[in-house]
Parts: sequence; C-alpha cells; structure tokens
Amino acid sequence: MNLEPDIALALRLADAAREAILPWFRADMQSERKGDSTPVTEADRAAEEAMRRILKAEAGRDAVHGEEFGASPGSTGRTWVLDPIDGTAGFLAGRAMFGTLIALVVEGWPVLGVIDQPVMKERWLGVSGRPTTLNGNPVRTRACRSLADATLATTGPHYFDDHEGGHFMALAAKTDHRRMVMGGDCYNYAMLASGHLDIVCEAGLKLHDYAALVPVVEGAGGTMCDWNGDPLHAGSTGHVLALGDPARVEDVIEALACAH
Repeated sequence: MNLEPDIALALRLADAAREAILPWFRADMQSERKGDSTPVTEADRAAEEAMRRILKAEAGRDAVHGEEFGASPGSTGRTWVLDPIDGTAGFLAGRAMFGTLIALVVEGWPVLGVIDQPVMKERWLGVSGRPTTLNGNPVRTRACRSLADATLATTGPHYFDDHEGGHFMALAAKTDHRRMVMGGDCYNYAMLASGHLDIVCEAGLKLHDYAALVPVVEGAGGTMCDWNGDPLHAGSTGHVLALGDPARVEDVIEALACAH
C-alpha cells in the first residue's frame, strides 16, 4: 500500500486545522453544548470545515467521518476520520494539551494517524509499517518491568460509569498510582508514544477519538486494544487501552478483570 500521497494530504489537513485553531486559543470565545453534553466551539467547527474543504477537492471519492459534521459517504473503502479539537474542555481552559486528530481508515482499520498540537507545534505521525515520528524525528515507547512501575493516565474519572470505574480503579491499584495522570485527552497517547507514560485506559471513546491514535502508538512500539485485548477497528466499542510495553498487555487485562 503506497501511502505517500495520503501522508502528504494528512499533513496539509493538519496545517489547515492548526491555522484555523490558533487564533481562537485563549481568545474570548463562546461554547455550546452538543447532544452528548460535550462542549463545541467556533474553533472546532472552523478547523473541521477547513479540513473538509481540502478533502472534497483532493479526495472526493473517499468517505469522511468528522466529530462536528458527521459522516459523508464514499466509494473507495477509505475513510478520513477527523477530530478537529480532541480535548475541547482543556482548550477552553487555555491548556495546551488538546490536539487535532486525523486518521485514514481503510476497510475499517486505521493505517495512518496524526496527532497535532498546534500551540506547541508538535506533530506525531504514525503510518502502518513505519516508525512513528515527532516533528520528523523517530520516537519510541519505553519498557515497563511490571504494573507496579507503570504510570497510568486517563482523561478523567467522570468518563467512566460506575461499572467501568470499578474496573479502572482495579487497574489503578496495581500501578504506581501516586504518579497517575488525570486530564490530557489525546495528548496522553502522544506522551506514551514518546516514552513518558506507560498505560492509558479510557471508556466511551468514539471512532474519531481513537482512530488516529492507533498508528501513532503502534508505530512507536506500543500496542492499542480494547479491554478484552482485541485490536481496535471502526466497530470497536470504545473501551480503549494503550500500552507502551506490549509485554504488559496480559497483566493489564487481568487487572481490569479483577473488579468482577
């Protein structure tokens, strides 16, 4: 599979989103609540519209799945998955730990992913079969000898229901929980890919939340799966695990199951 044209296109999308987002960062801006009660801003919409304009002109036969404007059908088996600002709550709080997520999903499987942090000008690129890069330089996840040594991250406990929260806390109890990180959205996965975190555990994610993360984490030597250990694809349920050291997968899944 020759992904060179798609890589170039994904980078242009990231440039367009960055240009649309930056003028709104820490600006006087109103937000609204979507049907799921999550916030959305003018910056979210402007960034997705900018990316969609490029895709319509350059990849018009591909499907598009965006957080803000839904799904547009295609005829190629390829879908561009867009999350213009993953971490809108952090963006509204003036925190530079949000990111633009861009993925190419082919026949249901993520093969290309971009995590772009516009403010800090950091861009992770993951491509199936290639090493992940940060601003063009290869990055690697780190080894983790045991769960007791692991730094665990999640966006927030309020994203788990009571049942899921019990499983998460069972995992947290097995890790170095005094170093546990709350908040960060997609930036946690970027930090895991760069060797600064060991595990990210989340629930309730949608395709636009996780599709771009898979090539980034796996190209850096990590692994992503659901809470049963199955690979993530377009039909996954949204129970997401990222591990920097694949040797710890069974340990993590066993720890999550301990809540039963």
